[in-house]
Amino acid sequence: MAVFEYSGISGKNGKAVKGYRDAENVRALRVALKKEGVMLTSAQEGSQKKKRRAGDVDAFAFLRRISASEVAVMTRQLATLIRAGIPLVETISALTEQVENEQLVRVLTSLRDNLREGTAFATCLAMHPKVFPPLYINMVAAGEASGMLEAVMERLADFMENQSRLKGKVVSALAYPTAMAFFATGLVTFLMVTVVPQLTGIFENLGQELPWYTRLLIFTSRVVSGYWWLLLLLGGGGGYAFVRWKRTEQGTLRWDTMRLGFPIFGRLTLLVSLARFTRTLSTLLASGVQLLPAMEIGKNVMENVRLEGVIAEAIGSIREGESIAEPLKRSGAFPPMVTHMIAVGEKSGQLEAMLENVSRAYEAEVETKVATMTSLLEPIMIAVMGGAVGFIVISIMMPLVQMNNLVE
Repeated sequence: MAVFEYSGISGKNGKAVKGYRDAENVRALRVALKKEGVMLTSAQEGSQKKKRRAGDVDAFAFLRRISASEVAVMTRQLATLIRAGIPLVETISALTEQVENEQLVRVLTSLRDNLREGTAFATCLAMHPKVFPPLYINMVAAGEASGMLEAVMERLADFMENQSRLKGKVVSALAYPTAMAFFATGLVTFLMVTVVPQLTGIFENLGQELPWYTRLLIFTSRVVSGYWWLLLLLGGGGGYAFVRWKRTEQGTLRWDTMRLGFPIFGRLTLLVSLARFTRTLSTLLASGVQLLPAMEIGKNVMENVRLEGVIAEAIGSIREGESIAEPLKRSGAFPPMVTHMIAVGEKSGQLEAMLENVSRAYEAEVETKVATMTSLLEPIMIAVMGGAVGFIVISIMMPLVQMNNLVE
């Protein structure tokens, strides 16, 4: 089934209408629109751009993919319109005309058409697993079953916005140090390849022993300028081998375990994973999802196999009749505050509220640590960059000064 961009005239008011619709062919599209009182005037498969041949590769497809932030914005608009009492099909139709991402328009069009056929909203969402994760689908299913879809959509919009904001802060905090590292590496490489080799001949004609740091600089320069291809090959091969190893089951487990033990970054990784898990679990439970399915979904958002294994073991223990807090505490991977708050929430019947408090506390701690880390990384990067350039300058200048003293 293809997606058509169509234009037509409404038989009710004579106004021009346009949109996207799934259909087998133009004839089927015309019949479907006629049933809705729309006379088709033009139809084109795909977008307004020329249709690509089946074998063509779209080099810019990644720029048009649906991002999590776009889904979060769409969810907020959806929640607002449903809260206003607008029927779900009309709400989807309104969003179809507002969003700019072509891929998201197609998804919304498919949702609207499936809803018109009587398919449940959660089932429609499940047809697009790359856009809507299991968390999204399960919350919508719980909202439909409980008759609280508008409240669930608002809670889901809050959750997605919080997650996007948290991820954005971490990424933006690391952007500047990363750019500085690339700039420093490029500058030092440029000096090693262009400046230092030109002075090597002068140093060799001095007729005296060079300082150890100058000899080290010359050796490094010769290696970089003469064997750069080998260095690139070794770096690329090492990176490829590391990625292959990390993709194995054992490699993923060992790497994720090592990540949790890294200085500074290990604690940050743990906090981000726990904030995601507790926020997800709180949102799902508050939306009516049962505990074990909610923990299964929450486990998958942690993005750390070591912690996912802890949750999987906890799920097995809970099935055998244990509390939630006890297996988490026994694992030693979760901080005492998490297990204590969960235990209090279980006893008081306020588990969702306790989990939300934990997530807020850890999200605030993540923001604080990211800000602190950024403030420390900037001077460290400047110091490292200045030290590298200073080493090159001193290694070059000292032999020249010695040569000048000999001449005098």
